[in-house]
Amino acid sequence: MQLVIVESPAKAKTIEKYLGKDFKVLASYGHVRDLPPKDGSVRPDEDFAMDWELYRDKQSRFKEIADAAKNADRLVLATDPDREGEAISWHVQELLKKRKALPTKVDRVTFNAITKNAVTEAMKSPRDLDTDLIDAYLARRALDYLFGFTLSPVLWRKLPGAKSAGRVQSVALRLICEREHEIEIFKPEEYWSVIARLEQDGTEFEARLVRFNGEKLDKMSLGNEGSALAAKAAVEGARFTIEDIETKPLKRNPAPPFTTSTLQQEAARKLGFSASHTMRLAQSLYEAGAITYMRTDGVQMDPGAIHSLRDAIAERYDNAFLPEKPRFYSTKAKNAQEAHEAIRPTNFSRDHAGSGDEAKLYTLIFKRAMASQMSAAQLERTTVTLRDPTGQHELRATGQVVKFPGFLAVYEEGRDSKSDEDEEGLLPVMHKGDCPLKKAVDANQHFTQPPPRYSEASLVKRLEELGIGRPSTYASTIQTLRDRDYVRMEKNRFHAEESGRLLTAFLERFFPTYVAYDFTAGMEDELDTVSDGREAYKDLLSKFWRDFKPKADEVMEKMPSEVTEVLDEYLSDFLFPPVEGGGDPRACPLCRDEGREGGRLALRGGRYGAFVACANYPECKYTRRFAQPGADGGNGDDDGVMGTHPETGEEIHRKTGRFGPYIQMGEGKEAKRASIPKDLDDFDLEWAVKLLGLPRIVGEHPETGNEIEANIGRYGPYLRHDGKYAKLSSTRDVFDTGMNAAVALLAEAANRKGGGRTKAEPIKTLGAHPTSGGEIKVMPGRYGPYVTDGNVNATIPKDIKPEDIEAAKAIELIDARAAKGPAKKKRRKSPAKKKAAANK
Repeated sequence: MQLVIVESPAKAKTIEKYLGKDFKVLASYGHVRDLPPKDGSVRPDEDFAMDWELYRDKQSRFKEIADAAKNADRLVLATDPDREGEAISWHVQELLKKRKALPTKVDRVTFNAITKNAVTEAMKSPRDLDTDLIDAYLARRALDYLFGFTLSPVLWRKLPGAKSAGRVQSVALRLICEREHEIEIFKPEEYWSVIARLEQDGTEFEARLVRFNGEKLDKMSLGNEGSALAAKAAVEGARFTIEDIETKPLKRNPAPPFTTSTLQQEAARKLGFSASHTMRLAQSLYEAGAITYMRTDGVQMDPGAIHSLRDAIAERYDNAFLPEKPRFYSTKAKNAQEAHEAIRPTNFSRDHAGSGDEAKLYTLIFKRAMASQMSAAQLERTTVTLRDPTGQHELRATGQVVKFPGFLAVYEEGRDSKSDEDEEGLLPVMHKGDCPLKKAVDANQHFTQPPPRYSEASLVKRLEELGIGRPSTYASTIQTLRDRDYVRMEKNRFHAEESGRLLTAFLERFFPTYVAYDFTAGMEDELDTVSDGREAYKDLLSKFWRDFKPKADEVMEKMPSEVTEVLDEYLSDFLFPPVEGGGDPRACPLCRDEGREGGRLALRGGRYGAFVACANYPECKYTRRFAQPGADGGNGDDDGVMGTHPETGEEIHRKTGRFGPYIQMGEGKEAKRASIPKDLDDFDLEWAVKLLGLPRIVGEHPETGNEIEANIGRYGPYLRHDGKYAKLSSTRDVFDTGMNAAVALLAEAANRKGGGRTKAEPIKTLGAHPTSGGEIKVMPGRYGPYVTDGNVNATIPKDIKPEDIEAAKAIELIDARAAKGPAKKKRRKSPAKKKAAANK
């Protein structure tokens, strides 16, 4: 028997159909082990020795693999064809070796698509594990561990309230915070444009004033209303004649097929998908055999696939849409070992696959791949110049027309911002010497705009331009920033939270090298040299640790007051913006009102995080929270009436409370309220009405006849039926989940629990307790969430979210509870004894 190991059960099921009866295919369900989240998992003093730990929830899965391996003649490691796939295969091999269950013959095979041909051909060309790629994985994993586990304790002690920092995550956060600062300091400038509305042979068109009084006008030339009105009057009083008509042919070539990065960008622009959602959908399509591997830096396509694609184009369109020769694209990826084939359909005769969001993403991939091998679009751009008799004033009209659509018949790449060319339309037929009818002249006021906040698409694009991280990691990096509440999404744009700005300021002042764009990009280049076999991974780790550890120790020695003093100065413009009238922005309002002198505000650090306080403390009790839970976005700027309920006519108010923004309809005890979920980027009145209408009844269960309810609870969205629950992944699922999906989710949840009442699943695990050795878990409880090491349970304070608690805080809570001794049990009164019956 030959044992084949892949990552997912869906992939295993598909591959098993392609192989003979001699093969057994099992799934590892992703990574099987990792560095334990505790100190000492990577030991620099012992030549960077690493301890690995099998995931608790993978023990039964891996036992099945080990049992099958003992009876196998050959082990085939067929995980994904990238660094992470190579690492999973290595972990499986090492664990089987440790358990003395490794077959004598071990092979590694990779395929870029899960089709019968690709799988069977890969089986004919096995290889050994790529040690260079494994070394690159080890280096990356150790770097991330050393960065996080060395820096996080510094943050907890010197920056209370900070949750964590990451090697790539912190640099991405810096980009968002810097853009926020650029917007804040931006000063809009006024400028005007003069537009003449003209008509030729019944067709209206517009012409812009480009020369006034003999001087060429640029964007900012007309800087006030006076100059604009003078220019307008000059155009109104002059007769303009067409002096020149210039027609230029333009050619637009198609974009190459998708890479991981460009797929995330286009899915965000065209479909509104987050990077993580896009990658989940692409993973499903890949495992179903619909597309090629979705983590790639390459834009090249297999020659056989190009031939099939050209045949598909020829079937759908006439010969003009198919170029004489195939198009070949070259990759710009620095690391050739990760530059696989571009993302494309595995079968070009299949223009639909999946359902719902999967189908939308497949259509996007299909159209992009097809367009990449089609003819260029032929356009014609016309520029018409009109002058007055003096030649002092000049108007210009431009128009663009598509003469032959070519690839545009199938697909046009999205853009993050519109240009003037996007607004150009078709001009009427005109000739030199014509005098178009002047219908009106407008002088329009404009103001320069600040740079736009990053969307997911533009942030991914910027990270890739800077060479920071790898496209395959962008989705998880962005999700971490959102999970840590360092950023929030509004109208699909990133806004930096106060906590994110405080963390970025701390890192820029005390660890400037490690959040520098050049350093992070240079580290990626070095990791590439490891995967190419040009550098030993331990040499890379040594160079990093030699400088990083002393810097961390140096910062740890600083007094908290030193840290807040530096941050107070660094964040001064943000914390204390100029006040109207030119007063002191640091003046304490409470001291001013009460007549005290010397009341100046400054940043301070407290047990629960940073805050702004008065120098006259304790006489003055003025404080202002900063970068604390509930403080970010809690200024109520968006508070107010959202609209009226379409059925009841009652006003729906948006408000901000202690635990964040919420909506309310009605007053007093009869008021209905609902928290605003963080995963709704486009929250509006329609969403408010939906939330206030919860719970939603999905329908009656086909087996019991009882109702299935969808709702949002303390721990997120869920389904409920007959006292049993199933988790939903997002707020949208509360309203979109149908009966079939609901029944399946409830059944899966029941199977996971094994029926009946079982122990609750931990919200998160935090590694071993340094004293007791028990695993620290964050658990949901009947009376609220708590942390436990298996011996001592400690309640989590209400101002801390259970999913946000870190190891250091959990240990502190457990130790404090243990110091109080066991809880005293209330003594139950024994029932009164009955009097003995009197003897007769």
